[in-house]
Amino acid sequence: MVNHSDMSAVAHGLPTKAAKIRALDAAGYARADIARFLEIRYQHVRNVLLRGTPKTAQGAAAAVGARSDDRIEVKIGPGGRVVIPAAFREAMEAGEGDTLVAVIDRDGVVRLTSASAALRMARRILSAAIPADVSLSDSLIADRRREAAREAGSGDA
Repeated sequence: MVNHSDMSAVAHGLPTKAAKIRALDAAGYARADIARFLEIRYQHVRNVLLRGTPKTAQGAAAAVGARSDDRIEVKIGPGGRVVIPAAFREAMEAGEGDTLVAVIDRDGVVRLTSASAALRMARRILSAAIPADVSLSDSLIADRRREAAREAGSGDA
């Protein structure tokens, strides 16, 4: 028996039926169950899944917002150039001329990060590591004052 509330949770907030179909499929639901849940024909579900990830900017934006494992195919062009679709650049908060950081892992997976995304990640890491009631600037100033006092005391001797 298919749980409609679970399917609703997966599809919640997705802007198009195609995005909902892809998200439900990625969650492991059968095509027939997806069609019944969305009240559409099985053929519609099948066509969306066979067609793959959308090539349009609007469809790519839906894919980016749908699930973290959504992908879009890009081709390597002359000189090794890769075009990042507009919707992906928007999601990355990156624009023409911006610098991205590229990292490659041991498995050969390349990860591109924009400056704003890197800043968000750094803030998240710091906020998890530093208690909310601690002021780093106040701690630094206090450390500098103690160090200055210690140096002043040792210089007189």
